[in-house]
Amino acid sequence: MIEFGTGGWRAIIGDGFTKANIRRVATALGRRIVREGARREICIGYDRRFLSREAAIWFSEAVAGEGVKVDFINISGPTPQIMFTVKSRGLPYGAAITASHNPALWNGIKLFTAGGRDAVQAVTDEIQAEANALSEADINTVDFDAGLADGRIVRIDPRDEYLDSILERVDIAAIRRRRPRVVLDPMFGVSLTGLLTILYTARCDLDVINDRHDAFFGRHLPAPNPDTLIDLQMAVKEHNADLGIATDGDADRLGVVDETGRYISANLVLVMLYYYLLRYKGWKGAAVRNVATTHLLDRVAERYGERCIEVPVGFKHVSAAMQENDAMIGGESSGGLTVRGHIFGKDGLYAASLLVEMLSVTGRPLSGMVRDIYDEFGELHMAEHDWPLTLDQKAEIARRVFGRRELPDFGLPVVRVSWEDGCKVWFESRWIIVRFSGTEPRLRIFAEAPTREEAEALVRVMAGFLALHG
Repeated sequence: MIEFGTGGWRAIIGDGFTKANIRRVATALGRRIVREGARREICIGYDRRFLSREAAIWFSEAVAGEGVKVDFINISGPTPQIMFTVKSRGLPYGAAITASHNPALWNGIKLFTAGGRDAVQAVTDEIQAEANALSEADINTVDFDAGLADGRIVRIDPRDEYLDSILERVDIAAIRRRRPRVVLDPMFGVSLTGLLTILYTARCDLDVINDRHDAFFGRHLPAPNPDTLIDLQMAVKEHNADLGIATDGDADRLGVVDETGRYISANLVLVMLYYYLLRYKGWKGAAVRNVATTHLLDRVAERYGERCIEVPVGFKHVSAAMQENDAMIGGESSGGLTVRGHIFGKDGLYAASLLVEMLSVTGRPLSGMVRDIYDEFGELHMAEHDWPLTLDQKAEIARRVFGRRELPDFGLPVVRVSWEDGCKVWFESRWIIVRFSGTEPRLRIFAEAPTREEAEALVRVMAGFLALHG
């Protein structure tokens, strides 16, 4: 069965991710576009994963078979570039063939709606239901080459427009004056051409690792985290660089290493950029974060007379809250963030460019910016752990935690509990959340406290209560 999660539909290649299922999703989307009676046109792009280009072609053939014009991005590229194209061309929908940061055996489809936003659950639920109800006989297709010949499918290359939009929003002059040395790690994904263009234009000194096309991502998970960025940490120290920048497989998430070779968490990157925009650029506006993202962002917002808005996990919720509240910045602890004025979706290239600008304008090393944040707002540290689940384990945890609402004794006074997205428990100056992943069969526990040891202790209590091991 096709099942959309918080980041689109993802499945193992050859198991759920098949030509038939790809065409079912495409047909359901194509029929939705026709029913809505608006502009019958869609932008489709893909990343470097195994079968991504072929899947984009199969998807295009089925959408075109429903009478919808296809703007086909003819070279692999960042997912945010697709979102930008949907927005800039005024299209009703877009699609990316990607499984983002999932292991190499997975692939999937992300859907976008008008304005370049992640499709909300109501939309994906309807597409999912219709796609699962389709039989192979219901699928109408247009041969890809025939579609190109008669204009039903059109090849496009929006790279220049997308990159120019980022360059227009970044203080290139300040970066040229500072001329930082940067190490880039695209993690065998699709960010390299874009980041090289932006940072060479800004006259940065650049070194690059892990840049070849490898559908297996160097046998590593294409997610920028402390476990996967060892090469980048070593390269930053080897080249005496000012910072290291990594992006995930489809370039919508960012990972950062400071000048000492230390990994800087996505939470801190989000807080630093919000602080920079408020203090150094004089911007005004709220911040948006999901339930599993640092509350340090709340402290920064409060100090500057702003507010921090909490939403469920899934960037579509961040995007919606940003638009509704004209918020300045939105992000999540997994490395995705967006800034007002660009697109309402995660963009690792724009976030990376803005981070280089911050370093150049402030004149502070990244480690110094972290110290500034802690000195002014106090320290909060997060512990993050996840466990693979069998169906029986998931059912038992669902019964206990989300059915009977059982919780362990944490040995701390509980301020409040929320069941809006998983189970989140607030204490004084700390919190913990347990929730099922929306993209993989896993359980995730996040905790934040004034020290890492205290955060880890909260996780251990919850994991022990749920009989989770390893």
